[in-house]
Amino acid sequence: MRALCVVLLAWVAWPAMAQEMDHAMYGMAMGPMQGGQAPADARDGDVSDGVAPSSMHDMAMMDMDDTAPVGNLLIDRLESFAGQGSHGQSWEADGWYGNATDKLGFRSEGERDGGRPRDGDAELFWRHAIAPFWDAQVGARSDLGDGPSRQWAAFGVQGLAPYWFELEATAYVGDGGRSAARLRADYELLFTQRLILQPELEVNAYGKADPRRRLGRGIARIDAGLRLRYEITRRIAPYVGVAWEHLGGGTAAMARDDGRRITDRRWVAGVRVWF
Repeated sequence: MRALCVVLLAWVAWPAMAQEMDHAMYGMAMGPMQGGQAPADARDGDVSDGVAPSSMHDMAMMDMDDTAPVGNLLIDRLESFAGQGSHGQSWEADGWYGNATDKLGFRSEGERDGGRPRDGDAELFWRHAIAPFWDAQVGARSDLGDGPSRQWAAFGVQGLAPYWFELEATAYVGDGGRSAARLRADYELLFTQRLILQPELEVNAYGKADPRRRLGRGIARIDAGLRLRYEITRRIAPYVGVAWEHLGGGTAAMARDDGRRITDRRWVAGVRVWF
């Protein structure tokens, strides 16, 4: 009973007590959170520290000009090989000069056997960007090595496919009704930032037999390789690997007549450099 009386008295008295507390709080003057004057060495509110504002174009390191010409030369392969049917050296180089839209490109590949070029070519292209990471190219190719030199008009595309595959497809038209096609693909598999495995595949086909250069109609040659390189720097990378060469169609028949192998496995060692 006593506890019940206390609760009833508190309930009756609470409104009056709450009103008195409100008046007391209202009458209190809230002082400043921090009083006094700022010291003389206080930090300036101007975070620019006196540096005048500037636009992106005024900052030399941030000014990007896609029309400025630049150049690059990549010697992707400069190697010696030892195969079941031959020993020698081979090369592959690609260079360009221009801007993000238009470039003058150069490409060459081939191999030496017995101290002289056995098979190779050199190409000169004008490349024009047609999509992000893709260029159309048109130009000319000249064949080197055994047999008479052949001249070709060339056109095709090259670029970076989904999943980071480098692709190149080129068609060629020569004199005397000759035609040819080349498809190339390669990929870079990074074990570390410096240790990289590069598989690659190249297929060459001809629309007409050329006995003087020992080439038959159809798929003449398929080259595949696995090269493991170590980048001492980004510009210099020695490598070792294995490569396969397989001849097909009429080219294989001519090779048999000449006593050459149809399929050859080669161990390779070389260096990859770019400038």
